[in-house]
Amino acid sequence: MTPHIEAKNGEIAKNVIMSGDPLRAEFIAKNYLDNYKLVNKVRGMYAFTGYYKGKEVTVMGHGMGQAGAGIYFYELFKFYDVDNIIRIGTCGTTKKEIQLLDTILVTSSYTESNYAFIFSKENVYIENASTDLISKLELSAKNKNININKGTVMTCDAFDPYIDWKAIYNRIPKNLNILATEMESFALFHIARILNKNAGCLLTVVDSKCTTNNISSEDREKSLTDMIEIALDSILL
Repeated sequence: MTPHIEAKNGEIAKNVIMSGDPLRAEFIAKNYLDNYKLVNKVRGMYAFTGYYKGKEVTVMGHGMGQAGAGIYFYELFKFYDVDNIIRIGTCGTTKKEIQLLDTILVTSSYTESNYAFIFSKENVYIENASTDLISKLELSAKNKNININKGTVMTCDAFDPYIDWKAIYNRIPKNLNILATEMESFALFHIARILNKNAGCLLTVVDSKCTTNNISSEDREKSLTDMIEIALDSILL
């Protein structure tokens, strides 16, 4: 047990799939897992451990932002000896070629945050996803005939619809070719590297600066389902 996770030793699987919303973790458990068990409810951050097609997996929420989510990433890797964490989340884009509800496979995350320096005294602002998980997630998507975009995203400490995104975009090194923005993956990748663990991230585009189109609840659910199933199937590879 840790200050934020009440699961007992052995109740967290080696493979963990995490979303910002703990209710999405509950949705995954109820709709995809067999013999699942609620193993954490501290602060309402639900975690369920069960079996997906015979493979043990834990699904858990992590909340919003690097500071809070990083606590869960660290505790799972450090104290529960988790090997792999895959974040599944939502994001916004400024790229015309990326459409609403597209799926992004994150290969690296850039940030302007000092999270890495505070956490490990390293002055780094870009972190890579684990090569092994990138390969498995890509193969999983291919096997399911789901198109994905691969590339770098930006991890922001503020929710980008509420801030001057154009100013931030003008500061980003152009060679990075940022596909989208979100709020947690840099911390996940950094902690995984420091602890010699594996981390991956899939994102669904739910906001675009290039269109005024709205997403129906039915379309949003279908796209999130694609992302969930890519992540789940990847743990079988």
